[in-house]
Amino acid sequence: MRIPLLAANWKMNMTRREARVMVEDLLARVGDLRDREAAICPPFHLLSEVGSLLAARPSIRLGGQDLYWKDSGAFTGEVSAPMLRDVGCHFVIVGHSERRALFGETDSSCAQKVTAAQNHGLVPILCVGETLEEREAGRTQERVVSQLRGALQGLALDSGERLVVAYEPIWAIGTGKTDSPEEANRTMSLLRATLAELFGERIAAQVRLLYGGSVKPENIDAFMACREIDGALVGGASLKAESFARIIQFQ
Repeated sequence: MRIPLLAANWKMNMTRREARVMVEDLLARVGDLRDREAAICPPFHLLSEVGSLLAARPSIRLGGQDLYWKDSGAFTGEVSAPMLRDVGCHFVIVGHSERRALFGETDSSCAQKVTAAQNHGLVPILCVGETLEEREAGRTQERVVSQLRGALQGLALDSGERLVVAYEPIWAIGTGKTDSPEEANRTMSLLRATLAELFGERIAAQVRLLYGGSVKPENIDAFMACREIDGALVGGASLKAESFARIIQFQ
């Protein structure tokens, strides 16, 4: 059985004080999690701060928002997998659409990052998703399968628990628009079928598939009722304790 995962992507938000207030409020609201797991992926400067607050809650994990595939070296501004592990990270986001659109991330670089993460015991949250133009042209399935295959090329995966895939329709991120739960579930089914082709049915059945794209308290229950959706990657709604707590406590 796949344990639901609700992951917060804070993006470029929060000061140390704001982060502490938010996490303390969140922990007071959600209590101990028994049948689900959560994660917080703050900016790099907050990893130690947030990690120290989460240390007593093993069901709420720490994650990075990106990584470089080399362990060390002359790569100004980059952060490596060993560094993320050293500060207590369990997850790391790879290939978010904003990284692809604004910073030149490619399927090839995502593949290198996924491999680096797994080599150092991090669980990558690999993001795939189509633009509005691709969706309107009927290319959603083609695009997300291409991204998934490209980012997982050459990967030897011995357990589905070592990978999370997040489907984020780019046109829905930060716009207030969402895919319908039914359409999202169909896309998730395609992603799982592709994983089965790559790694076999057993491993594909273990991989958690998250939906992302304007997830909020008002729609989380409908998405989580879908068979293939195992959780959510949450942006704006994860910045406030009340809204992210409600998302974690989906019904």
